[in-house]
Amino acid sequence: MVNNVVSLDKLKAFWHSEVHDEQKWAVNMKLLRALGMFAGGVFLMRSYDFLPLLLLSLLVANCASRPLYRLPSEAKHATKKPLQTSRPYNLAHRGSNGELPEETAPAYMRAIEEGADFIETDILSSKDGVLICHHDVNLDDTTDVADHKEFADRKRTYEVQGMNMTGFFTVDFTLKELKTLGAKQRYPFRDQQYNGKFPIITFDEYISIALDAPRVVGIYPEIKNPVFINQQVKWADGKKFEDKFVETLEKYGYKGSYMSEDWLKQPIFIQSFAATSLVYISSMTDSPKLFLIDDVTILTEDTNKTYAEITSDAYLDYIKPYVIGIGPWKDTIVPVSNNRLMTPTDLVARAHSRNLQVHPYTYRNENQFLHLEFNQDPYLEYDYWLNKIGVDGLFTDFTGSLHNYQELKSPLPQQQ
Repeated sequence: MVNNVVSLDKLKAFWHSEVHDEQKWAVNMKLLRALGMFAGGVFLMRSYDFLPLLLLSLLVANCASRPLYRLPSEAKHATKKPLQTSRPYNLAHRGSNGELPEETAPAYMRAIEEGADFIETDILSSKDGVLICHHDVNLDDTTDVADHKEFADRKRTYEVQGMNMTGFFTVDFTLKELKTLGAKQRYPFRDQQYNGKFPIITFDEYISIALDAPRVVGIYPEIKNPVFINQQVKWADGKKFEDKFVETLEKYGYKGSYMSEDWLKQPIFIQSFAATSLVYISSMTDSPKLFLIDDVTILTEDTNKTYAEITSDAYLDYIKPYVIGIGPWKDTIVPVSNNRLMTPTDLVARAHSRNLQVHPYTYRNENQFLHLEFNQDPYLEYDYWLNKIGVDGLFTDFTGSLHNYQELKSPLPQQQ
């Protein structure tokens, strides 16, 4: 049943107007309770509760020439509901990517609507040195680049983290070219109807989504594949990828140690699998940092150490002055055999003994990701990790599920 018909021209005129950002967000939320169905120059609005996708859909054709949001953000902090700090953090892994293509503006806006404390992203670079939000240095799995015949000659083979990889890479495309690509769902068993509708966004655009939210929402950007990016992209001023990353954060006022007044105003965690990058930026920014940990058998990209060595007491003591926590793959904390949980390691206890937070990844609702002990119930998995293992935050693809669980088990105080 169609409840409203909104003309394309009116929506474009609204978007280009000088309406205050907070009012714009509120109107977006109201208008976009459902994804509009584009037909004959109008968007047909349905009534079920959904997210701000419609206006973003209108921007696909224009996004190469301008950002999704006016920059810098003009949202005011004084009237915003503060970040909750009384329970483990709900970390929206690549946005609400269980519902929408990962690391797109709609995925992040949906995650905020669903209750995320932080929206997480991976930062890479385009050929012309613009920092973008995209998980893989390779574009093949999550964009429609293969359908763009004009880019057929861009296929390359690179060595990435010690392995040869063939495909289309962000470092071989300018931002303008990347903006012509449409994002798509990584997993074929997830909803495919939004494939190709939303573009890759820049680091600046991602930050604006958080700053323009109607409450305080943190950002959780990753310095992704810094060894590869520094090999392939050279900036005219001679600076490194990590320098450009920090410069972007400084431009928007991100600063302050964990739980400081500045941090609570604009919360941020900086993450990376490359410990050398976190050490390198430690003199540039006092924003809190977390060291990501992969499977114990894998070599780190910036050293010859395995993550088994990286999780030793000696290494935790070494990295502690530079970080406030670790972000391990959850199977590194609790090993799995034949889809059943084994005896937990002491990694969480050893981290907590050093006052390091633990933010494991990744929690997903689908049966193929849930171990047998959880009986196909993501709430049981959340309960196990938050109450038995005792972690300090969870990276989830399904922000709404984690939020609903926490509201049932540990609702926030009224003032929050």
